[in-house]
Amino acid sequence: MIEYDPVLYSRILTYATLGFHVIFATLGVGVPLMIAIAEWMGIKRKDPHYTLMARRWARGFVISVAVGVVTGTAIAVQLALLWPNFMQAAGHTIGLPMFMETFAFFFEAIFLGIYLYTWDRFKSKMKHFLLVIPIVIGATASAFFITSVNAFMNYPTGFQIVDGVLTDVSPLSAMFNPATPTKISHVIITAYLTAAFILGMVAALKLLKNKGSEYYKKALHLNITAAAVFAIATAVIGDFSGKYLHEYQPEKLAAAEWHFETESEAPLILGGILTGDNEVRFALEIPYALSILAGGTPDTVVTGLNDFDPDYLPPLWVHYFFDSMVFIGMYLAAVSILFVAAGFKHRLNPLRRINPMHPLILKLIVAGGPLSMLAIQAGWIFAEVGRQPWIINGVMTVSEGATTSNHVDTMLWLFIALYTLLGVTSVIVLRKMFKENPVEKEMEKRNIPESTLNGGEES
Repeated sequence: MIEYDPVLYSRILTYATLGFHVIFATLGVGVPLMIAIAEWMGIKRKDPHYTLMARRWARGFVISVAVGVVTGTAIAVQLALLWPNFMQAAGHTIGLPMFMETFAFFFEAIFLGIYLYTWDRFKSKMKHFLLVIPIVIGATASAFFITSVNAFMNYPTGFQIVDGVLTDVSPLSAMFNPATPTKISHVIITAYLTAAFILGMVAALKLLKNKGSEYYKKALHLNITAAAVFAIATAVIGDFSGKYLHEYQPEKLAAAEWHFETESEAPLILGGILTGDNEVRFALEIPYALSILAGGTPDTVVTGLNDFDPDYLPPLWVHYFFDSMVFIGMYLAAVSILFVAAGFKHRLNPLRRINPMHPLILKLIVAGGPLSMLAIQAGWIFAEVGRQPWIINGVMTVSEGATTSNHVDTMLWLFIALYTLLGVTSVIVLRKMFKENPVEKEMEKRNIPESTLNGGEES
C-alpha cells in the first residue's frame, strides 16, 4: 500500500492537467496564425483554395478553444486547491499577468465568434480578414502573459522578503524578469512551429492516400514553408536560452548536460547513460559545444554540478527531456528545410532534383506532426522539473507550496476521467466534422474548381 503523500499526488495531478492542457494551448496559439496566413494568401492570390483552408482550420480551432477553456479552468482551480501556500505567497506578485491572460482569452473569444459568424457577410474579403488579426493577437498575448508567470517562477523578481512575507511588490518587474524574453519567445515560436507541422501532417497524409489534389499540395507547401521559418527561429532562440541558463540558472544547464566538473572548453553531451558514480557512457560528445552554447566562445567556463549544493539540484533524468527537445527540433528543421529547398528549382540548388512530394518526404512530414507535440511536452517537463526542488526558484520549495489536505488522490482519478472524456470526445467530434464534410465535397458545394493555377474567385 502506497503511503498517502499530498505533495506527490499534487504534483502528479498538476502534471496530468498541464500535460493535457498544453496540447490544446499550443494549437490555440499556433493555429490562428496559420488561419490568418491562409486567408491572406487567398485574398492576395484570388485563390479560393487558401480561403477554404482558413474556413476549415477555423472550425477545428473552435474545438481546441473549447477544450482549452475546460482544462485552463481546471488549472486555475488546482492552483488554489493544490498549491495554496504558493498562491498566498506569490499570488499578489503574479496576479497581474494571470488577470491579463484571462482578458486576452476573452478578447480572442469575442473576435473568434464574430469571425466565424461573418463568413460571406462582407462584400470586401479584406474586412473579414481584419477580424482574424485580433484572434492572433489575443492567442499570442494569452501565451505571453501566462508564460511570464512561469518565467517569474524560474527567476523571481519584483519583491522583497521581510519575515518570510513578500513585500514591496512590483508586478511589472515580476512580469519582465530576466527569464521572460527567452521563455516567452521560445513558447510562442514553438507553438507556431507545432501548429504548422500538425496541419502539414494532415495534408501529407491525404497526399499519401493518392488524394493528390491541388488543395492539399498548397496546404502542405504553406504549412511546411512556414515551419521552416519557425524551426530556424526556434534554433536561434534556443541558443539565447542556453546563454540565459548559463547566467541565471547554471545548475539547470549542468543537469541538462550531465556536466559535473567546472571547466572551459566543455563538451555537449547527447544521449548516453549515467552510471552510479556519475560516469557518462555511450554518449555522443561534441567538443567545446556546451561552452559555446553557454557563452558563445570555447573558453567559456561552465559551472559543474559538483559545485552546487546537492540538496538543491534537479533530478538528472531531465537530460533525456532536454535531448528529446533538441533532437526533435533538429529533425523538424531538417525536414522542413529539405522540403522547401527541394521545391526551389534554381540551377545552383543541389537539391532541385528531389521531388518535394516524394512519399518518403511526405512520411517524414507525417512523423513530424506527433514529434512536434512530443517536443512541446519534453520542453515544458524540462522547464519545470529542471527547476526542482523549487516552485519559486530560490524562494519556496515544492513541498512548502503544496497542500496538506486529504483526498488529492481522489481528485487525481476524477480529473483523469475528465481528461479522458474530453480527449475522446474531441477526437470523435473532429473526425466527424471533417469526415462528413471532406474538402472535395465542400469544393463542389462552393463551386471551387480543382485547379486554380490561374487564380479564381470563390463563389
